[in-house]
Amino acid sequence: MLYVASQSLQSRRVKVGEIAGNSGSPEAFTAKLLGTMKRKKLINSQTGPVGGFYLEREQMKAIKLSQIVSAIDGDSVYNGCGLGLEQCDKSNPCPLHHQFAHIRNELKTMLENTSLFDIAEKIAAGEVSLIR
Repeated sequence: MLYVASQSLQSRRVKVGEIAGNSGSPEAFTAKLLGTMKRKKLINSQTGPVGGFYLEREQMKAIKLSQIVSAIDGDSVYNGCGLGLEQCDKSNPCPLHHQFAHIRNELKTMLENTSLFDIAEKIAAGEVSLIR
């Protein structure tokens, strides 16, 4: 999504192969994720020789990183145990439960308050990098 957003700021549409190549993910996996994003209305696509995936500027401003995480992983990132234990909650905490709960809450706040545009703009300005 970040790669598509950064390219969209340059008025470019990108194909699945290019996205996969720049993300280091297999093409089939990338296509599946992009399909999920399209169904959730988090990305646009156009078919044909000048087609590809893209985002509108206002769309990027409206999409929070939490929406992308939720589309891919649901809410498990906010609810899972830091040690991966099945039986971990307030009444039966793992050794890291209270510390991890704090980190999870900070992560959730950051993802809910950061838009796709915020990051894409930093990439375009050269302030941050997407190079693997």
